Formats: sequence, C-alpha cells, structure tokens
Amino acid sequence: MKTARLSYMITKELQDSLQTVEEQAVETLAEHICNAGRIFLTGAGRSLLMVKCCAMRLMQIGLTAYVPGETTTPAIRSGDLLIAVSGSGETDTVALMVKKAKAHGAETALLTMVPDSTMGGLADLVLAIEASSTKVVDNSGKKSIQLGGSRFELSVLILLEIIVMQAAEKLHIEDPNQLLMQNHANLE
Repeated sequence: MKTARLSYMITKELQDSLQTVEEQAVETLAEHICNAGRIFLTGAGRSLLMVKCCAMRLMQIGLTAYVPGETTTPAIRSGDLLIAVSGSGETDTVALMVKKAKAHGAETALLTMVPDSTMGGLADLVLAIEASSTKVVDNSGKKSIQLGGSRFELSVLILLEIIVMQAAEKLHIEDPNQLLMQNHANLE
C-alpha cells in the first residue's frame, strides 16, 4: 500500500511540474534539435545522468549526439546545439560550457527551475520547470516528498523524452521504435 501511495504522490508531483513548462518552448527545442548539425547535452550530478539518457535516445533515432567529457566528444561549432540542464541555473561547470558553446557559435538551450539565473541569461532558449530541490531556495513554499532534486531531475527525464518524441515526429520517422532497435547497442 505504501508503494502505491508514494508512486501516486510522486507521479502527481511530476505531472504538476511538467504542466508548468511552456508548450511553445518545447516545440522550439524539438525544432532546434531537428535543425542542429550535432547535439551536445550537459549537466552535473544526477542532471548529467538524465541528459545521458536523452543523448542515447537521440542517437537511437538517427541523430548525432554527444555528452561533453566523454572521450569521443568532438569540438562544438556553429550549427551545433548545446542542451544544458541545471536546476539552479548556476552550476559553474555547466555555465562554463554554455559560455564556450556560445563563443564557438553554437545555439544553447537550458532546462532549469530558475530562468532568471546566470545560465538563463546566457541561453538562447530557456525551458523553465517549476519543481523543488534541496539545492535551490524556493520562496513559493513548494515542497516535494522526493529526496534532493529528484522532482526536477525526473521531470527533466520525462520532458527530454517528450522532446525526442516530438523531434522524431518532426523528422517524419514513420516507426521510431523500429529505428531505435536498428541503432540499439548490440555489443552487450
């Protein structure tokens, strides 16, 4: 019974957070993904794990995606897109990557809880997610039953999955699951 109750409460929190994301910003990011030469995704901590899931999905639908810090990640350049995730919008290592990407002519997008943050001011496109985290002071009084920044991180995971689905649709991929399985890792 406790598992069912907690799962309901967590999914309700995620629904509430995802309903705060501006639909047009989601559409715009999906378009930018489709038009980018290559897509780079970055974050720190658990946010980095969420973007790694998205990078895998983008590759599986036939797009070129990289995670900075991996040994095979090339230099970013004009025509590329950097998607950064930072709940606070202030994570130093991620902010540095946003600055560098812009200096090299790449477009930048940010998923954050704090759109008026340092990175929010730098990014070309900002997707704001109302969530809570123990790392971000929230004056709205919103609390989460989830630990740490889980409400934000899980919202990001779901939102990125939605964006990949929309990108697949915009790219007119008839059967994304078939393509996904063609590109799925087979050295496991």
